[in-house]
Amino acid sequence: MSHGQPYGSRDGQTRAYPVPGQAPPQYDQGRDYRQPQGGYRQPPPPYEPPGQQVPPPGGRPPRRKRRVGRILLVILLAIVVLIAATWIYLESSFNRVAALTDYPGRPAAGVGTNWLIVGSDSRAGLDAEDQERLATGDAKGQRTDTMLLLHLPDNDQKPTLVSLLRDSYVDIPGKGKNKLNAAYAFGGPALLAQTVEKNTNLRLDHYIEIGFGGFASLVDAVGGVEMCLDKPIKDPLAGIDLPAGCQELDGANALGYVRTRATARADIDRVVRQRQFISALMDKVASPGTLLNPFRMVPLLADAPDAITLDEGDHLHNLPSLGFAIAGASSGSTVSTSVPIGDSRSVAKIGSVILWDQKKSKALFDALRTDTAVPSSSIVLPGS
Repeated sequence: MSHGQPYGSRDGQTRAYPVPGQAPPQYDQGRDYRQPQGGYRQPPPPYEPPGQQVPPPGGRPPRRKRRVGRILLVILLAIVVLIAATWIYLESSFNRVAALTDYPGRPAAGVGTNWLIVGSDSRAGLDAEDQERLATGDAKGQRTDTMLLLHLPDNDQKPTLVSLLRDSYVDIPGKGKNKLNAAYAFGGPALLAQTVEKNTNLRLDHYIEIGFGGFASLVDAVGGVEMCLDKPIKDPLAGIDLPAGCQELDGANALGYVRTRATARADIDRVVRQRQFISALMDKVASPGTLLNPFRMVPLLADAPDAITLDEGDHLHNLPSLGFAIAGASSGSTVSTSVPIGDSRSVAKIGSVILWDQKKSKALFDALRTDTAVPSSSIVLPGS
């Protein structure tokens, strides 16, 4: 063998690597691969057809692919564990109350699902500084500033969100006739729910309540909610001085906005603002800007259990349908209305009250109970 011959040459003949498709040169066990300068040449590598990879011994995948697969599996398991832990935390942390109880003469279950949504003026958990910041006043006892009835149909009808005016003059079981929000003061969530069922003939399936502080915390957690005002609103009692135009309301201003009656139609305007605001709030909660932003999502999840009170039979999985239906009020996918009003008057020792239009309100509640379209004559539009 001459010095410096090309690899694979023998007896002066050069053997090059084959072109694709040809058989490779084989390692000759009897061939002398020693070089004159010392050492040994390496035998040719195993032949690898173009575009293919010879699997390692045992048919195992490359180590790098196994490592990437394990990392992805660990990440997936971590996400599942995080979701499960968050779910368990929320499910076990919500405040609970026995709001929906059986009693003689309770309405039979109709079609669809009914929620009673309550915004109470509870000052529980608020120190003196918070009460001053939120302008809660020094009212004694506990009443409800907001009462909404949400009906979720079982068919293709739209959900319906109905405002129940707090000054509605209704029958309160065991207490005679009084304002609707007095039922909460007399007997808490259970008597309020029973009063709503008695006067609407609708059986309630779920109950949710948010207090003053909780409402403000949820608004601040999502970074505020934008509202557009046709006219400025100034109300020292509610702690707001809002200019006309679109603006971002923080928790304190949002609370004052949904509580104030310092407009021409007082409670009538207020329930319209309440429906508009809670719809905008739910829309903000369900937006990618909140769900994908840990600086908003984490505070929201942390504040929600303290802010929300549920009936003992309600669970976390009941809430998504509630939120999406309320958010739909701003886009028109949910019917938004109030109980039709027939008249108003002043009652001794009670004050000014509102009387429902019996015919139109009955048509409204009958439609909800049977999952049929709400008559247009029973829908109260904003401004009417």
